[in-house]
Amino acid sequence: MKKIISGFIGIFLLISTVACTKQPNLAGLDLETWKSDRGGCQGKRLAMLEKVKSLKGEIKGVSANDMDDYLGKPDIQQLADRNQKYYIYFFEPGTHCQNKTQKSSALSMSIRFSALGIATEVTFQHGTP
Repeated sequence: MKKIISGFIGIFLLISTVACTKQPNLAGLDLETWKSDRGGCQGKRLAMLEKVKSLKGEIKGVSANDMDDYLGKPDIQQLADRNQKYYIYFFEPGTHCQNKTQKSSALSMSIRFSALGIATEVTFQHGTP
């Protein structure tokens, strides 16, 4: 009986964690312009770099599904071990603009999601992690 109750409590906590994800405050970020500059190939995202860096803490804790709604589909999605994944968004044009299969060293932001689909880390680098 105790195992059944423990199981129900575990399931409830898991559902509560996933259902109650953080809603980020991305005020000051032009999300329509961001989404329209797919891959950063038009260079519009580069002007938003400092604003996005300042919102790094707001991005952490957001679910992957919500991130799709806010920032649009990632330019690159990478799967990692232990069911983690990375969303990569480019800020500037690079070789990825001509050929999506080419590695690019353009400035990018990587968002790491846990196995539960919650953003746990945001980093900025050239290329992909």
